Amino acid sequence: MKKAFFSIVLLAVFSLFSLASYAQTIKGIVVDAETEEALIGASVVLDGTTIGTVTNIDGTFSLDVKSGDQTILISYIGYTTQTLNVNVSGSKDLGKIKLSTDAVGINEVMVLASVGIDRKTPIAMTSLQADVIEQKLGTQEFPELLKSTPSVYTTKSGGGFGDSRINVRGFNQRNVAVMINGVPVNDMENGWVYWSNWAGLSDVTRMMQIQRGLGAAKIAVPSIGGSINILTNTTDTEQGGKIFTGIGNDGYEKVAVTASTGLSDKGWAASVSLARTQGNGYVDATEFLGYSYFFNVSKRINDQHSLAFSVFGAPQEHGQRSYTQTVKSYKESTSGIRYNSLWGYKDGQVLNSKINHYHKPQAQLNHNWTIDENTHLSTSVYASIGRGGGTGTYGSTSEYDENGNYDWDAVVANNVANGDAGSLGILRDSRNNHEWYGFISNLRKENGNFTYSGGLDARYYVGHHYREVIDLLGGEYYYEARDGADGEAGDGDINNPDNYARIGDRIDYDNDGVVGWMGLFGQVEYSLNDLSAFVAGSYSRKAYKRKDFFNYSDSNPDQVTDWQGFNGFSFKGGVNYNLTQNHNLFFNAGYMQTQPDFDAVFLNYENFINADAVNEKIITLEIGYGFRSTNFNANVGGFYTLWEDKTETDTYYDDQNKEYSVNILGIGARHMGVELDFTYKPIQKLSIVGMASFGDYIWKDNGIEATIADLDNLSNTYEIDELYLDGVHVGDAAQTTASLGINYEVLPNFKLNLDYLYCSRLFANFDPTDMTTEGDDVWEMPDYGLLDGGFSYKFKFAGLDAIFSGRVNNILDTEYFSEGDDGDTDLNALVWYGYGRTWSSSLKINF
Repeated sequence: MKKAFFSIVLLAVFSLFSLASYAQTIKGIVVDAETEEALIGASVVLDGTTIGTVTNIDGTFSLDVKSGDQTILISYIGYTTQTLNVNVSGSKDLGKIKLSTDAVGINEVMVLASVGIDRKTPIAMTSLQADVIEQKLGTQEFPELLKSTPSVYTTKSGGGFGDSRINVRGFNQRNVAVMINGVPVNDMENGWVYWSNWAGLSDVTRMMQIQRGLGAAKIAVPSIGGSINILTNTTDTEQGGKIFTGIGNDGYEKVAVTASTGLSDKGWAASVSLARTQGNGYVDATEFLGYSYFFNVSKRINDQHSLAFSVFGAPQEHGQRSYTQTVKSYKESTSGIRYNSLWGYKDGQVLNSKINHYHKPQAQLNHNWTIDENTHLSTSVYASIGRGGGTGTYGSTSEYDENGNYDWDAVVANNVANGDAGSLGILRDSRNNHEWYGFISNLRKENGNFTYSGGLDARYYVGHHYREVIDLLGGEYYYEARDGADGEAGDGDINNPDNYARIGDRIDYDNDGVVGWMGLFGQVEYSLNDLSAFVAGSYSRKAYKRKDFFNYSDSNPDQVTDWQGFNGFSFKGGVNYNLTQNHNLFFNAGYMQTQPDFDAVFLNYENFINADAVNEKIITLEIGYGFRSTNFNANVGGFYTLWEDKTETDTYYDDQNKEYSVNILGIGARHMGVELDFTYKPIQKLSIVGMASFGDYIWKDNGIEATIADLDNLSNTYEIDELYLDGVHVGDAAQTTASLGINYEVLPNFKLNLDYLYCSRLFANFDPTDMTTEGDDVWEMPDYGLLDGGFSYKFKFAGLDAIFSGRVNNILDTEYFSEGDDGDTDLNALVWYGYGRTWSSSLKINF
């Protein structure tokens, strides 16, 4: 008995010593070496074992290890792995562990791109890292990744490949500055962003940050709703790459490969990425084929100078559904919500009248100069040459089958029967080619608690706009009667062969838009302990010139206008104060005047200069509060934006799909709202994210005048003397949104995620011809909710790291309107339905 008792005591003592050898705790916080932002989900592993953990949402970690010498590996996607040799003799706090980026020159790009820093930059912002983009993209498009962000509304518009759009705080993307590596990409004439031009960027995106409101951009860009910064990969410091293949609904297929040489001993590094994407499209007759490419070569000249050259582009062609359809037409169609009226069969082959085709390569040369340890100069010279356009009908093609689609064979028969009089209706291509050259330079100087920065932003743009005949649909030519015109197409005489347009000839219009831009900007930042503040100002000069080769002869002095110049400026400031390590407050305010768009300066697509075109005036205020802890992060804030002398230029369609242009001058709007977002991590393997935003966006003012133009006959224009818009709700975006997402590691290396999005108070776009009675409002579309989900599984394949993932969007196959135009009844309202259930799966292998 005594022997047994002694054995038990001995075993207990041995166990205590054994447990003591494991009872030592290592803790620390993992941060970005440049910004010192916490890195959430960084891996902390005991070398040679499977013992490890990941950092919490404040970047902290705690790991139990044996006493003695231990080797800890700390890694995070996009950063170089850090190895720490630690002698453990009791609990040990490693403090801040700073991980450096694994890409050459990315820190300099982040400065040029004005990336905001949490608890320092006093703005509302959300950042998406490469792993989140990879996990949730699937067959979605870039803007849709941001749909669970407060005050953001995204749709696929008509549903064609790359036709998605984004709306921030009720402002469409004409008023959201989009920048790639700090270079603005909004169209120089009208501010629009064509996401199909950047369809391949998801393969090489390192981070995407959306800044709502004023934003942190140091260049003179009109970011009224906000700004989106997309940072691509530069060149990896280590050799390697990845192979990707994916499939999805409706014939979706994608293959991609990326490879990097790594940084050589002589300071050279290069990366290349290639991809091919194709599919049949969810909407009828929206087949697509797209390629994307990215190439970067970097050179570290010495400790002071480095150069990086990159070129990227995404040539593509896709079918479109450009016009909203009546609810009734969807319900009566055999295609349901996929219905598209703009296609039909010609000689037994599918022919969509609306095909978008474009290639917009962009090249950038970045130079970074470390003048001294406190002074840095970053400069980017870039060029973009775009070629392409969109097809459509011209003339009379009003022959339809029993499903409401074009009967192309009947159109051809009519043209043949018309004989020598030529085709009654044809297919045309509206070309929008351009050349765009720019230069950005930013000097940054640190002096004690102050940081000074300033620089220059210069751009020159020429857009070539014309229509040409691409298919005579059975006829020998198309006669365009242009009565009294003295341009290229003749004088309207039916006997004049100059009026006969054949394939390749230009019709309807032929003009150039020339835009010059010069911007100066400056900013002073102050940082001391828990206080950070900034004031910034900018001045810009924007000038337009229009050349019209169709309505004016070469000898006519009115063929080319004089430069029409407008000065703009902005002033903004903000302050952030970290009350404690958990709480912070921020405030910002700004006033800006932005130049009117090209279409507001030259009315009715002619060289008619609008003497009433004036700057738009915007004042905005924002206040916010943030909370940070080990397991819970949250932000809440409110904003108020007042917009005066706004120019509204847009297109709308009647119930016969006839396209009109509207130009409204002097309109006002008020946008205000409250935003909330949070992240909660109750246990290591589970994270919960959510947001809610409550907006109130309305138009202001009555007695506004509007100009309406028939885009199929530009000579057919008319005026509306008085519009009543005061109190009318701003359409195009849900004013109340909420989302909840759950990410859970079910098994080691196997993760599941679910995301629910709710959208309410979604108002239709207004038809200006309906806003002639005081007190009228636009149609409010039904609320809707969407459930998305996905999984990812990491494993080894032939000794290489691999990830297999899958995603289903709109799991419940909810039927909903994503956009709409005003209608008298629900059935005759013109709408776009959102996609039903879609799916995708992919395999990525890193090497």
